[in-house]
Amino acid sequence: MSGHHYGRAFALMREASAETWRDYTRHAFVEGLKDGTLPREAFLHYLRQDYVFLIHFSRAWALAVVKSETHDEMLTAVGTVNALVAEEMQLHVGICEAAGITQDELFATPERAENLAYTRFVLEAGYSGDLLDLLAALAPCVMGYGEIGSRLGAEATSDTYRDWIDTYAEGDYQSACQAVGDLLDSALTRRIGADFEASPRWDRLCHTFRTATELEVNFWQMGLTP
Repeated sequence: MSGHHYGRAFALMREASAETWRDYTRHAFVEGLKDGTLPREAFLHYLRQDYVFLIHFSRAWALAVVKSETHDEMLTAVGTVNALVAEEMQLHVGICEAAGITQDELFATPERAENLAYTRFVLEAGYSGDLLDLLAALAPCVMGYGEIGSRLGAEATSDTYRDWIDTYAEGDYQSACQAVGDLLDSALTRRIGADFEASPRWDRLCHTFRTATELEVNFWQMGLTP
């Protein structure tokens, strides 16, 4: 696995979705962030949709608290909710305000169909399943942005989107990815056993992970079409 290591289960899920994962983490939108060629209009459009996405994503991580079976599981879920609401969403607010988009306008952004499909998929995984189903749907966003941020932090040839890149490349976000990877590993071991990839559930969890990754690809593509 390239970049940082976010746990055994994530590495296996990522490998099982290798082609889709590459489409996600090396999408044209991402490469435009790297070299600064992404049109500003497309970036701001993406940020507005991503802000709406993060509202629902935060609710999904709050649902992870409900689905937790241990105090440590609850702590990781709560910490992730706080990072999303208090830190990541504030990045969006700051960049958009600098572009003349108020926080009220940001909150009222109409939700695109691609956004709706992804967020409701994640929430449904949590509502209908247990913590494992929910984490399989959440992991591509968390770790994917960590992997993208780490790579772009080292490879970016333009400072146009440096604030965005640094948010995901720096230590706090990378630590969050590692914490979620540890949570996924421990939750699987607790509920299924150390040999979790041999479980009949494993293929279904990998399918959930792959579907969420496909929805991430669609989200980037949406970003290119303001």
